[in-house]
Amino acid sequence: MATGGQKFKSSIDYAALGNRLRAYRVGAALQAEEIAAELGVSRAVVYRMEKGEIVKIETLERLAKLLGTSLASILGVEVEYYPNVLGLFERMRQLEQTSERIFAHFEPISQLLTSDAYLQSLHTMLLEAVPRQTGGVFKQKEVDELMRIIVERRAWFESKRPHLVALIGLQELQRFVQLGVVGRLELPDEIRRERQQLAVLEVERMADLMENEPLNVQIGLIDDVMPSSTFQLFTSGRRKFVAVSPFRLGEIPNVRTGIATVTAAPEALKMYENMIARLWRHAHKGKAGAQLLREMLKRHAAP
Repeated sequence: MATGGQKFKSSIDYAALGNRLRAYRVGAALQAEEIAAELGVSRAVVYRMEKGEIVKIETLERLAKLLGTSLASILGVEVEYYPNVLGLFERMRQLEQTSERIFAHFEPISQLLTSDAYLQSLHTMLLEAVPRQTGGVFKQKEVDELMRIIVERRAWFESKRPHLVALIGLQELQRFVQLGVVGRLELPDEIRRERQQLAVLEVERMADLMENEPLNVQIGLIDDVMPSSTFQLFTSGRRKFVAVSPFRLGEIPNVRTGIATVTAAPEALKMYENMIARLWRHAHKGKAGAQLLREMLKRHAAP
């Protein structure tokens, strides 16, 4: 409806609303046709909703219940909650693809900077970490979907080359090289040694990146205890989001237990920006950081 001769402009970001719908659907492990059947609409309607086409509030309320979230979270008026890694990583993929600058802390390193060999080992490691009990396991198809999202995120990062600032904990890397790329501890000694060597190669890759200092990548090595939750701050112009996650893909990964959040709340953004600035200010960078990493490898890597 026009007001004062001007066309009304909604304050709702419908494209972002559609992105959240897709992220929650992926997290719920539901196909578009399953959602369509529950709502009594066609699959095409579901895809249109995920592109941000306007739907009735009643439909959004039904969707929220079906996807295990709230109407407020779908509308993006408060914190978005993700009870599993699939929904979170899909949402992060969306945010990364519109970001000009990314600040990231993951354990032990950002998935955007890992090697192809690490990704291959990650698939095996995630399956190793599946609990032996029959209830609630992270299934093969879920591991495959998670790997698909990670591969897509990395491919986008390598092609678009946004500015990435990665904060890496030195103590976390020490534990990584000592344990290796493993999903559980009770592995044969020969396999453990192979996985430890893979971890060493990955840390050496980080040292090379720090020494060479690519234009779009800055790495800060933090010689202090890092937060137990990982985080990623996305910036695109004036738009900012922060994602906080209990999930981790390092040694003994956790992809099943915890609640991740995504928010654009000014108070949360300010706090994380202040923490990032403080960590970066005291971080080891460039050639000095690379030397520190290599010295750590000499002390802690298995012979």
